Amino acid sequence: MREQDFVSREETDMEYHERKRWLFLGLPFTFTKYHIREDMITINTGFLKTTEDDCYMYKVQDVKLTRTLAEKMVGVGTITCYTGDSTDPQLVIKHIKKSKDVKEFILHASEEARLKRRTVNMLDIGSGDMSDLDNLN
Repeated sequence: MREQDFVSREETDMEYHERKRWLFLGLPFTFTKYHIREDMITINTGFLKTTEDDCYMYKVQDVKLTRTLAEKMVGVGTITCYTGDSTDPQLVIKHIKKSKDVKEFILHASEEARLKRRTVNMLDIGSGDMSDLDNLN
């Protein structure tokens, strides 16, 4: 990644700034800005009417990367974050460069944020009593 894409605030804090790009030559001539930090994702949209949408990283449950043929040709991709956020259960980060690296960063940062907040959901396989095994026959 270019040095300007990921900005290090400290040794452990990383930040990523990007604009949504057109599919025509991958040019960043839109009014949508993405700020991805280790603790939060922020999407700013609009010119006359602006909207700012935030999602804490610990709420991100799954991440999907989609790259159409046109996106592949100009070197961009679209990331969909499935969250537990009530206002926006799907955050879509459209047409950004280095999309695979950003997806990996979000996956890693969301897992770290859940571990820090102790909000990790684990499967409860075999939580029954050991005496339940005796009744299988």
